[in-house]
Amino acid sequence: MFTGLVQAVGKVTAVQPVGAERRLQVDLAGLPGPGADGAFRIGDSIALSGVCCTVVELAAGRASFHLSEETLARTWLGRVAVGDPLNLEGALRAGEPLGGHMVQGHVDGVGAVVAAIDPEAGGELAVTVPPELQRYCVEKGSITLDGVSLTIAGPPAASVRIAVIPHTAQVTTLGRKRVGDPVHVEVDVLAKYVERLLAARGL
Repeated sequence: MFTGLVQAVGKVTAVQPVGAERRLQVDLAGLPGPGADGAFRIGDSIALSGVCCTVVELAAGRASFHLSEETLARTWLGRVAVGDPLNLEGALRAGEPLGGHMVQGHVDGVGAVVAAIDPEAGGELAVTVPPELQRYCVEKGSITLDGVSLTIAGPPAASVRIAVIPHTAQVTTLGRKRVGDPVHVEVDVLAKYVERLLAARGL
């Protein structure tokens, strides 16, 4: 479980094909680990631009992740190259404040930027949402884009509009996104549970 509050931006340092799958190495860029010593361990979970991934190897501040065919099919991580930046967040620990909202790190779909923002000043970001996910998007509701917990600014349609403050633009990859760039979309999990429960009651 995550909160959608990005803790660091790391860069991809290696990409290795493993059959139909991939092995990705990422510089953790000072991301604080869950251990008492502030370090990560093999088996820990880290969200890579909103995708929950498991650390399979550690070396000199760099973590390796194995990306399955399922992950590659549902995310844009299969397109990354050495040097690309990724939003990083370690898994939420018991007792820590839930500053954003409940984020699973399970990407529901991939959208695309239709209106970009200034990397320093921020602005209004617009991102398309796959049709099957649009019913979970409501004005002032929560949504996660590339691992960042955000609030939908206006009535959503085929795209959502997000008012991005300067701080968020500067400390996440959202300020670097350009029109056409892919974006991981995770809708509010509570909305999906409510829908499922109501459907079971015939409502």
